[in-house]
Amino acid sequence: MGKQTQQKSLSNPEIASFCGEMSMILKSGISALEGLELLMEDTQNEPEKALIDEMYQAMLAGDAFADALEKTGVFPSYLVRMTQIGEETGRLDDVMESLSQHYNREDSLIRNIRNSLSYPLIMIIMMFVVIVILVTKVMPVFHQVFRQLGTEMTGLSRGILMIGNGLSRYALVFIVLIVGLVAFGIYLTRTAKGRVLLGKLGHAFRPSRDVSEKSSMCRFAGAMALALKSGLTPERGLEFSQNLIEDEYFRQKIAKCCEEMENGTELSTALVKTGVFTGVYARMTSIAGKSGRMDEVMEQIADRCEEELNERITSFIAILEPTLVIILSVIVGIILLSVMLPLLGIMAGL
Repeated sequence: MGKQTQQKSLSNPEIASFCGEMSMILKSGISALEGLELLMEDTQNEPEKALIDEMYQAMLAGDAFADALEKTGVFPSYLVRMTQIGEETGRLDDVMESLSQHYNREDSLIRNIRNSLSYPLIMIIMMFVVIVILVTKVMPVFHQVFRQLGTEMTGLSRGILMIGNGLSRYALVFIVLIVGLVAFGIYLTRTAKGRVLLGKLGHAFRPSRDVSEKSSMCRFAGAMALALKSGLTPERGLEFSQNLIEDEYFRQKIAKCCEEMENGTELSTALVKTGVFTGVYARMTSIAGKSGRMDEVMEQIADRCEEELNERITSFIAILEPTLVIILSVIVGIILLSVMLPLLGIMAGL
């Protein structure tokens, strides 16, 4: 598990590590209660030891393993429900192993998306800082040079100078706006309502829409594979999987799929008919429905979606990096040429 557990919820790597350790213990024939005792003896981290002890004491008092997890308040409700199903079906060891794989996949997915957004953001901030320095600090120096030569800036160079003067004069206002934008960005990425709004904004642009849909497809397939392996019916699997998806548009597809199944449509047909899976994934789903290997195919789809998403993000960054460098170079070049060319003309006429 991770280095700290004194928080509202555990991180995906911490959950994956805990589930992986419990899976190995359970597969060795050791009970969940004894497993918690072993984990408590092995860990040197005090907050982690306190968390495990809390679960251990709950089980000593007669609670089931799933109830002990729920009482801590740090495990996701999805994990608690799947653990309860694992206990009911006698497949807790397999469920914990699948949960470990699921949360490892979630962590990889989130990190890839975060990396794809953070690098362009850093480049844009650098571009903004360079341009601001040019128009607020460098341009006034050239303005003084022009005055010493007995002339004034005109045209584009004068416009850029006026922009720089405006930025300097109303610096406090712009700082407040930037702080507001940063706060809004934190709201969009760190809150549930913000992520919903970000999803709606991103849906208007095809690149972000494709990434969002692919990541939702990966989460859905992984969750369905876990649910079906745990002995859930397809209907309950759809219900659990829907709760993991943040993209409202993809959630609507799953809701339509649930309606189709209520009307008697098979899972494989409903998934294709509602557009949850398309292309090669639709064919894989159809074959899985006929062969009765839906859980295995769902896991394959999740792995393929993750690989495709990683490739798409890598390609996006590979294109974006030189594009941002070119844009910065062009803007800086225009600013400098707007003053250098007139200045060279004046110097040549002296």
